Amino acid sequence: MEHEATVEGVGVGVSEEGAGTPVVLLRARGEIVPIFVSSDQAQSMQLAIDGEPFERPLTHDLLVEMVAEFGSAIDRVRIDDLTDGTFYAKIDTEQYLDDRRKEMVFDARPSDGIAISLRVDCPLVVSDEVVDAAGRSPEEFDTGDEFGR
Repeated sequence: MEHEATVEGVGVGVSEEGAGTPVVLLRARGEIVPIFVSSDQAQSMQLAIDGEPFERPLTHDLLVEMVAEFGSAIDRVRIDDLTDGTFYAKIDTEQYLDDRRKEMVFDARPSDGIAISLRVDCPLVVSDEVVDAAGRSPEEFDTGDEFGR
């Protein structure tokens, strides 16, 4: 089963590499799923959350614009697997050509999928398996008042 997720924030956490590692926090099924990302990905996500355009299009902005120009749409992003500490995602899309609808699914890094979903406001879903394996109680995070809802 899949659960709609929300991006609760982007910040820094403690990973195997140590403190200060960028992390995105997803809320799904009442739990927080932390996903460690690169600094560039964290910045791209935060700019999308804040609605602040960058001086030049970032990769995610470019991809979204290209998809639209090709007559396609991004329907949803799925974070659907976690294997050996690595999260996996899919981006579900559709394209209309000659009055025919063509569905396509693309394998993606979750960080790219999340950054794209923030730009197109499409559903972001997380599978039960991922929440079961990586989900944590919101109380486990020192995130400030806005996350402890």
